Amino acid sequence: MFNRKSIYALNKKDPDAIVYMDANEVIVRLTREDFASEEEFLKWKSWSDGNYRTEDDQDVVEGKHNTSIDDLSEAAFSIPAIDVVMDRKHEKAERRRVASAMVSQIRDKLTETQFRRLWMYYVDGMTVDEIGRIEGIRHQNISKSIGSAMKKIKKFFP
Repeated sequence: MFNRKSIYALNKKDPDAIVYMDANEVIVRLTREDFASEEEFLKWKSWSDGNYRTEDDQDVVEGKHNTSIDDLSEAAFSIPAIDVVMDRKHEKAERRRVASAMVSQIRDKLTETQFRRLWMYYVDGMTVDEIGRIEGIRHQNISKSIGSAMKKIKKFFP
Protein backbone atom coordinates (compact mmCIF):
# COMPACT_ATOMS: atom_id res chain seq x y z
CA MET A 1 0.00 0.00 0.00
CA PHE A 2 1.44 3.29 -1.13
CA ASN A 3 0.91 6.22 1.26
CA ARG A 4 0.74 9.38 -0.85
CA LYS A 5 1.48 11.53 2.19
CA SER A 6 4.59 9.66 3.25
CA ILE A 7 7.95 11.41 3.18
CA TYR A 8 9.02 9.00 0.45
CA ALA A 9 6.06 10.03 -1.72
CA LEU A 10 6.52 13.75 -1.09
CA ASN A 11 10.25 13.52 -1.82
CA LYS A 12 9.75 11.44 -4.97
CA LYS A 13 6.95 13.71 -6.23
CA ASP A 14 9.14 16.81 -5.96
CA PRO A 15 12.14 16.41 -8.34
CA ASP A 16 13.44 19.90 -7.52
CA ALA A 17 13.79 19.40 -3.77
CA ILE A 18 14.79 16.98 -1.05
CA VAL A 19 11.83 16.68 1.29
CA TYR A 20 12.24 15.47 4.85
CA MET A 21 10.59 15.76 8.22
CA ASP A 22 12.49 17.36 11.09
CA ALA A 23 12.39 16.29 14.75
CA ASN A 24 9.28 18.42 15.33
CA GLU A 25 7.50 16.67 12.43
CA VAL A 26 7.70 19.78 10.26
CA ILE A 27 8.16 19.05 6.57
CA VAL A 28 11.26 20.77 5.19
CA ARG A 29 12.24 21.26 1.51
CA LEU A 30 15.88 21.62 0.49
CA THR A 31 16.17 23.01 -3.05
CA ARG A 32 19.10 23.28 -5.44
CA GLU A 33 19.87 26.72 -4.02
CA ASP A 34 20.62 25.13 -0.64
CA PHE A 35 23.57 23.17 -2.13
CA ALA A 36 26.99 24.28 -3.33
CA SER A 37 26.54 22.71 -6.77
CA GLU A 38 24.08 20.91 -9.01
CA GLU A 39 26.16 17.70 -8.69
CA GLU A 40 25.95 17.82 -4.88
CA PHE A 41 22.18 18.34 -5.01
CA LEU A 42 21.71 15.44 -7.48
CA LYS A 43 23.93 13.17 -5.35
CA TRP A 44 21.86 13.86 -2.20
CA LYS A 45 18.56 13.74 -4.11
CA SER A 46 19.46 10.29 -5.45
CA TRP A 47 20.52 9.14 -1.99
CA SER A 48 17.32 10.44 -0.35
CA ASP A 49 15.09 8.79 -2.98
CA GLY A 50 16.82 5.44 -2.41
CA ASN A 51 16.91 5.77 1.37
CA TYR A 52 13.25 6.73 1.66
CA ARG A 53 12.31 3.89 -0.70
CA THR A 54 14.16 1.38 1.50
CA GLU A 55 12.46 2.74 4.63
CA ASP A 56 9.06 2.66 2.95
CA ASP A 57 9.60 -0.94 1.80
CA GLN A 58 10.55 -1.93 5.35
CA ASP A 59 7.43 -0.24 6.71
CA VAL A 60 5.28 -2.21 4.25
CA VAL A 61 6.92 -5.51 5.23
CA GLU A 62 6.49 -4.75 8.94
CA GLY A 63 2.88 -3.77 8.36
CA LYS A 64 2.14 -7.08 6.66
CA HIS A 65 3.81 -9.11 9.41
CA ASN A 66 2.44 -7.30 12.43
CA THR A 67 -1.00 -7.50 13.94
CA SER A 68 -2.50 -4.65 15.84
CA ILE A 69 -3.01 -5.43 19.49
CA ASP A 70 -6.56 -4.11 19.06
CA ASP A 71 -7.28 -6.86 16.51
CA LEU A 72 -6.47 -9.66 18.96
CA SER A 73 -9.15 -11.29 21.04
CA GLU A 74 -9.03 -11.50 24.80
CA ALA A 75 -8.31 -15.22 24.47
CA ALA A 76 -5.00 -14.42 22.78
CA PHE A 77 -3.87 -12.62 25.91
CA SER A 78 -4.97 -15.23 28.40
CA ILE A 79 -2.10 -17.48 29.31
CA PRO A 80 -3.12 -20.22 31.71
CA ALA A 81 -1.30 -20.44 35.01
CA ILE A 82 1.20 -23.27 35.41
CA ASP A 83 -1.07 -25.10 37.86
CA VAL A 84 -3.89 -25.05 35.27
CA VAL A 85 -1.53 -26.39 32.60
CA MET A 86 -0.32 -29.14 34.92
CA ASP A 87 -3.90 -30.05 35.92
CA ARG A 88 -4.85 -30.37 32.25
CA LYS A 89 -1.80 -32.54 31.63
CA HIS A 90 -2.69 -34.82 34.56
CA GLU A 91 -6.34 -35.02 33.43
CA LYS A 92 -5.25 -35.99 29.93
CA ALA A 93 -2.91 -38.66 31.29
CA GLU A 94 -5.71 -39.97 33.51
CA ARG A 95 -8.13 -40.18 30.56
CA ARG A 96 -5.50 -42.14 28.61
CA ARG A 97 -4.94 -44.48 31.55
CA VAL A 98 -8.70 -45.10 31.95
CA ALA A 99 -9.13 -45.65 28.20
CA SER A 100 -6.18 -48.03 28.11
CA ALA A 101 -7.56 -50.00 31.06
CA MET A 102 -10.96 -50.20 29.37
CA VAL A 103 -9.43 -51.46 26.12
CA SER A 104 -7.55 -54.12 28.11
CA GLN A 105 -10.77 -55.19 29.84
CA ILE A 106 -12.61 -55.36 26.50
CA ARG A 107 -9.76 -57.36 25.00
CA ASP A 108 -9.99 -59.88 27.87
CA LYS A 109 -13.72 -60.43 27.20
CA LEU A 110 -13.42 -60.95 23.44
CA THR A 111 -11.71 -63.54 21.30
CA GLU A 112 -8.62 -62.38 19.45
CA THR A 113 -10.55 -62.43 16.16
CA GLN A 114 -13.48 -60.43 17.57
CA PHE A 115 -11.14 -57.82 19.06
CA ARG A 116 -9.13 -57.50 15.83
CA ARG A 117 -12.25 -57.06 13.69
CA LEU A 118 -13.83 -54.65 16.15
CA TRP A 119 -10.59 -52.60 16.18
CA MET A 120 -10.39 -52.50 12.39
CA TYR A 121 -14.04 -51.45 12.18
CA TYR A 122 -14.22 -48.79 14.90
CA VAL A 123 -10.65 -47.56 15.31
CA ASP A 124 -9.20 -47.98 11.83
CA GLY A 125 -12.52 -46.98 10.23
CA MET A 126 -12.61 -49.90 7.81
CA THR A 127 -15.85 -51.19 6.32
CA VAL A 128 -17.11 -54.73 6.84
CA ASP A 129 -16.31 -55.48 3.17
CA GLU A 130 -12.72 -54.21 3.55
CA ILE A 131 -12.17 -56.37 6.62
CA GLY A 132 -13.67 -59.35 4.77
CA ARG A 133 -11.31 -58.86 1.82
CA ILE A 134 -8.26 -58.62 4.12
CA GLU A 135 -9.21 -61.74 6.07
CA GLY A 136 -10.65 -63.64 3.12
CA ILE A 137 -14.00 -64.02 4.92
CA ARG A 138 -17.51 -63.26 3.71
CA HIS A 139 -19.23 -59.99 4.65
CA GLN A 140 -21.88 -61.82 6.67
CA ASN A 141 -19.31 -63.58 8.92
CA ILE A 142 -17.47 -60.31 9.65
CA SER A 143 -20.75 -58.58 10.46
CA LYS A 144 -21.82 -61.41 12.82
CA SER A 145 -18.40 -61.35 14.54
CA ILE A 146 -18.58 -57.61 15.17
CA GLY A 147 -22.21 -57.90 16.34
CA SER A 148 -21.29 -60.67 18.81
CA ALA A 149 -18.38 -58.61 20.10
CA MET A 150 -20.67 -55.64 20.70
CA LYS A 151 -23.16 -57.82 22.60
CA LYS A 152 -20.37 -59.08 24.89
CA ILE A 153 -19.13 -55.55 25.50
CA LYS A 154 -22.65 -54.29 26.34
CA LYS A 155 -23.13 -57.22 28.71
CA PHE A 156 -19.94 -56.46 30.69
CA PHE A 157 -19.97 -52.68 30.32
CA PRO A 158 -23.61 -51.53 30.49
